[in-house]
Amino acid sequence: MKTIQYKIFSLIGITTVLSLGACKKVDDFLSVAPSKTTSLVVTTTDQLNALLNNYATIFSAETNSTAIYSTDDFGLTSTLYSAGSSAWTMEGVEYNVWDITSIPDLTNTFWTNEYRKIFYANMVLDYVGKVTGPDADKAALTADAHFIRAYSYWVLANTFCLPYTDANKNEAGLPLKLTISFNESAERQPLSKVYDQIEADLTEALKTEVPLVQNGTARHWRANKAAVNGFVARYWLNRGDYKKANQYATAALAEYSRLVDYNTEMKNGRPNTYIINSGTPQQQSVTLQFPYTHDNQVDYTDMLGWKEFMYFRMLSHGSWWYAPSQDLLSLYDQAHDLRYKYNVVQNYSYDRGLVKPSYSYPGYVFFFKDRIPSGPTVAEMYLTVAEAAAHTGDVTGAMTALNKLREKRMVPGSWVNLTATDKDDAIKKVIDERRREMPFVQRWFDIRRYNNNEYANDDVIMTKSFYPYTASKVSTTEAVQTYTLPKDSRRWAAPIPTTEIISSNGVIKQNTY
Repeated sequence: MKTIQYKIFSLIGITTVLSLGACKKVDDFLSVAPSKTTSLVVTTTDQLNALLNNYATIFSAETNSTAIYSTDDFGLTSTLYSAGSSAWTMEGVEYNVWDITSIPDLTNTFWTNEYRKIFYANMVLDYVGKVTGPDADKAALTADAHFIRAYSYWVLANTFCLPYTDANKNEAGLPLKLTISFNESAERQPLSKVYDQIEADLTEALKTEVPLVQNGTARHWRANKAAVNGFVARYWLNRGDYKKANQYATAALAEYSRLVDYNTEMKNGRPNTYIINSGTPQQQSVTLQFPYTHDNQVDYTDMLGWKEFMYFRMLSHGSWWYAPSQDLLSLYDQAHDLRYKYNVVQNYSYDRGLVKPSYSYPGYVFFFKDRIPSGPTVAEMYLTVAEAAAHTGDVTGAMTALNKLREKRMVPGSWVNLTATDKDDAIKKVIDERRREMPFVQRWFDIRRYNNNEYANDDVIMTKSFYPYTASKVSTTEAVQTYTLPKDSRRWAAPIPTTEIISSNGVIKQNTY
C-alpha cells in the first residue's frame, strides 16, 4: 500500500508564536521545523500546553470556502456581480454555484489547515505519556487533543464527504491520521469508520475536568467541559439524535450560559466614510456604521472577550465580504432585531469598491470583516435545545429556549416572544432563528442534515441564478442561467484539492460526481 508523509511538514513546519508566557526552552522547541530526520526533544507538559495554546495562528481559523459561499445565505447574484466584478474572486463564483470542474485546482487551505491541527493533536497524544508534568495536566492535554482531532475530522467530513446516512456509510470518507508517523496511509477510509473515530475521540474528550471559567476568565481557546459538551450536542443534532443533542446542550449550558445582551452590551464601533460617484453630480460622502467588534483586525482582545464562546473557533473569509442573500435578509425583523442593526452593515459594498458608479449592498460583519464565531456558543446551545424539543413534540419547551435567546437580541416588545401552533410551526421557527443567529457558519451543515433526516418539511433545494463561467472568467455577456443543488446530489461533498491527490501519489481519490 502506498503511503504519504504529512504534507504540513514541507509547507509550514512547527513554528508557534505564543504570547502566554512560555519560557525560552519552549520557544526554542517550537522554533524547530521537523523533518524525517529531525529529532524533537519534548520533555514537559509545559511544551505541549504551549503548542495547544497557539489559537491565533493554528487552531482558531476555519477557512472553509464551502461554508462561506455555497449556501442560500450567500447572495452573489448576476446583478451584484455586474455592479462590481472586481470585488469577487473566481473562487467565490465557483463555490457559489457548486462547481466540480475548476474548484479542485484552486488553492485550498482548509483541508491543509485542519490536517495540521490533527497532526498537532496526534503529537500531543504521542508525547503526553513520555513527558514530565502534573497528572492533571496530562489528563487535560489528552482530552484536549482528542477534542481537536474530533472537531477537525467532523468539519472535514461534513465538507468533503457525503452526508452520513445508512446509504452513504460505505462511501469514501477521509484519510485517518492517528499518529505522527510519516508512513501512515493516506487512503480514504469508509465514512462509517471516520464517524466511529470521531465518536471515539469525543468519548475521550468528554473526560475533561477542565472548567471553562478559571479565575474569573473564560478560557475558551482550549478544550473545557462546556466546549466539549457543546460540540457533542452539535454532533448528535447533526446525526438526528435529538435526545442526545438535548442532553449535551443542557450539560453545556449547566456549565456556562452567559448570553450577550444586544440591548446593553452591543455598541457601534468606528464609523468609516466613503466618497461615492466622485467627480459626478451624484458625488456624496457616505458613512458606514460598523459594530465595535469590527474595529480590531489583528488584536484578539474583542474576539477573546466575546462572552458567548464555549470554544474559540471562527469562520475566516479572506475576501472580506459575507454578502447576505435577500432570502437571509428577509428573515430579520429589521425594525426590532438588533442583530440586523449591528451585524448587517448597510452600504458595505462601498467598502468593497462599488463606489463609481455606486451600488449599495449590505455585508454581514462580526469580527472585523473576515471572522464569524463558528465554535460552540451559548446561543447555539439554546437553539439546539429548542430544536431538539421541537422535534420531540415539546412545543412549549422549544419556544421557551428560543425566547431566552431572542430576549437578548431584540428590542423589548411583544415581538420578542414567539409562539408555535404545533410541532411543524415550532421547527420552522427554530430553523429561521438559527439562520438569523448563525448565518454562514452552520448553514451548510444544517442543510445537509435537513435533507437527510426523517422530517421532510425542512428539506432545502438550493437554486441560484448566475452567469456562465470558465475557470478564468465570468461570461457577463451571456444569458444568466439557473444552477441547482438537489438534495440527493453528490456535490454535497466538495471536491478535494488536486494538490492533495498529487502529493499522495494518487492514493487519495477524488469524489465522484
